[in-house]
Amino acid sequence: MKVPPPLGNRWLKILNGFEDTHVMIFIGFGFLMTFLKRYSYSALGFNWLLAALVVQWAIVCQQFYEMKNYEIFINKKTLLEADIMSATVLITFGALLGVASGVQLLFIAVVEVAVACANMYLVNDVFKATDVGGSIAIHTFGAYFGLGVSLALRSKKGDSDTGNGQAAHVADLAGPSYASDVTAMIGSIFLWIYWPSFNSGLADTPEGYQRAVINTYLSLAASTVTSFVLSALVSKHEGRFDMVHVQNSTLAGGVAVGSVCNLYTGPGGALAVGIGAGIISPRLAKFGILDTCGVNNLHGMPGVYSGLLSILFAGLATEENYGDGLHKIFKAMDPAEYTPARTAGGQALYQLAALVVTLVLSFGSGLITGFITKLPIFDRLKESEKYDDEVNWELP
Repeated sequence: MKVPPPLGNRWLKILNGFEDTHVMIFIGFGFLMTFLKRYSYSALGFNWLLAALVVQWAIVCQQFYEMKNYEIFINKKTLLEADIMSATVLITFGALLGVASGVQLLFIAVVEVAVACANMYLVNDVFKATDVGGSIAIHTFGAYFGLGVSLALRSKKGDSDTGNGQAAHVADLAGPSYASDVTAMIGSIFLWIYWPSFNSGLADTPEGYQRAVINTYLSLAASTVTSFVLSALVSKHEGRFDMVHVQNSTLAGGVAVGSVCNLYTGPGGALAVGIGAGIISPRLAKFGILDTCGVNNLHGMPGVYSGLLSILFAGLATEENYGDGLHKIFKAMDPAEYTPARTAGGQALYQLAALVVTLVLSFGSGLITGFITKLPIFDRLKESEKYDDEVNWELP
């Protein structure tokens, strides 16, 4: 591996999201998953371990598709891309929170990064889809890979090693306490504050960077207000807020705008995207697959929503709106580089292909990975050991 020359002043501005993204990965995601009453050590500790492992492995996997003469160059952009890839694994971790052993999680992370990097290569380099905030390649992939693993790991009826009393205890551990919900809010707030940096960090132009920051912030603000209003309407006791909605659905606007944040949505469009995310997220029902942290609500369906929006906005893209920036965002539409160049409609079809392939590849590979991790060598947790720090940590 080599360190290349500095990237220049243009990239110094565009890549200033690295430090903010670093905070999101290690503090935001970590504390968001501390809502379980007896799993905070594991939530924070495994988050830290997995992210540190993935950053190293992702550099190798991502640069495999870009290296020249078998040399991998590392710069700030490389580190940012590796940090963003670690979010994929942490999203999957959220779906499996408390039900997968440490050995299983490490194996899942290694496999997932390899497959996710291949998928990202398809999305960015083969389909040449616009997805600067990673709503397709990161959020959608991580959510449905995790749900695929979760489906494979699902316990069969009569497979429990617990009696009624122990089963009730395990079910109780699967919920929050007042204090654990407060610590989880720390993660939500950090993610909310830094999400504009996450979405804008890999923007290709200063104009796209500025649009990504503004659109993400407006979408987050709109989804937050909408989530509070809707939470009061759909919660168990009408008129009260549900902490699950506040911790997760308020962030859905950041995911929903990710694939289109650097496009010309306009302020009204960004607000509309956030409102849509705020409506979708709190109302999603579970569909029989264990999803401890609700990643389908926060990352899965908002990611699909963002992918669908990218199809719409790609189909509407014109040089009149974007000027010279059109070909920097939609590279395959540049007649100077590609013959024949894509039309706006053609680009929209490739956005659709990127979304469909991501859904199929993520869920399918997750399902296969989950079945592999059920093998005895992966130290599967017993039912009575789930959601409990005591299995892995020395407790005070």
